[in-house]
Amino acid sequence: MKIIPAIDIIEGKCVRLSQGDYNLKKIYAKNPIEVAKQFQDAGLQYLHLVDLDGAKANGIVNWRVLEQITKETNLTVDFGGGLKTKKDLEIAVNSGASQLTIGSVAAQSPELFLSWCEDYGFDRIQLGADVKNGMIATNGWLDSSQNQLLPFIEYFTERGVDSIVCTDISKDGMLSGISNRLYREILDRFPRINLIASGGVSSLSDLSDAKQLGCKGIIIGKAIYENRITLKELADYVD
Repeated sequence: MKIIPAIDIIEGKCVRLSQGDYNLKKIYAKNPIEVAKQFQDAGLQYLHLVDLDGAKANGIVNWRVLEQITKETNLTVDFGGGLKTKKDLEIAVNSGASQLTIGSVAAQSPELFLSWCEDYGFDRIQLGADVKNGMIATNGWLDSSQNQLLPFIEYFTERGVDSIVCTDISKDGMLSGISNRLYREILDRFPRINLIASGGVSSLSDLSDAKQLGCKGIIIGKAIYENRITLKELADYVD
């Protein structure tokens, strides 16, 4: 199971939100590149980088942060936020992103999303399934779509998508444990997908739970920044 630390960016700074609320922003570092270097120095290999400014704007905003991180570290970066047009994807890929996580376009223009999967490869694009009250949220979680989670996943898996990042927004940033029931329900229905869990990680036991459920990866944010889990513990877990 991949251990994937997260960096969320607002105005070039490393922040965390609570339940996706931009008004509950907490700044943890002014230099996200240094944070990424700390992850690498600890022996971690992956990074989930989210452009929160881009997520609620009309396109990618903090691509220079992505570019710096990929130039100055060897981390495999999954990038999300602000990927609204083909040009945004090109900027992200040219800035060094190894994978792209896309949710809003998938919910609003599924055929366009699938065309991007064809163009860039299904192994490079991950479906972002951010869920709130059973419904898919979009645009930095500011809007709710009419898509129910399981039919949403089913639609895309039937068309070749097999890597999904699922965030339970009610858990995100709350340090209350991951959504075991939600991920079990998804994997019972779609046992062959590569499911990345996100939201709520509070301790190493959450990592063990996700692995036991069959998740292929887990994204960890606030638990790192609040010292609930140390980088050494994460590196030891990877080993």
